[in-house]
Amino acid sequence: MNQITCDYSIVLDSPLGRLGVCLQAGHVTRLNYLPRTWRLRPATTALEQGVVQQLEAYFADPRSRFKLPLEMHGTPFQLRVWQALQSIPAGTTVTYGHLAERLNSGARAVGNACRRNPIAIIVPCHRVTAAAGIGGYSGKTEGPPLVRKQWLLRHESREPGLKNG
Repeated sequence: MNQITCDYSIVLDSPLGRLGVCLQAGHVTRLNYLPRTWRLRPATTALEQGVVQQLEAYFADPRSRFKLPLEMHGTPFQLRVWQALQSIPAGTTVTYGHLAERLNSGARAVGNACRRNPIAIIVPCHRVTAAAGIGGYSGKTEGPPLVRKQWLLRHESREPGLKNG
């Protein structure tokens, strides 16, 4: 996930900290993790309210599915990877290598596409792991990004309605 800033339509609190969501022409184009110091920006339109409701539903029950209009810009290969990510069910993981096999590519290329995923959480690149371990998140193998990935995977492995602790 590139940490490119935009004019965030919504900035909301989540269990993972502040999330900034960019909307353009009726589509979600970016979701970034932001510092807690970032000023909240509430939803004002129906689409913004839908995004907030679906994110809240996911954090309450990770089996909740996102049904949002997405617009993602990338190479044709990145778009194929991001589309494939959306088919990985909550509570399951696939390895970079396995996903690469499905896409007739290499694991490193899949990892690079995951790193450039502009819509974290909604396009679940966190469900892709290394063959031996958790792998990275946002191009990092330690620190806050990896803690977020661990949280998301732990959250999705729990029964709906249970608190993530």
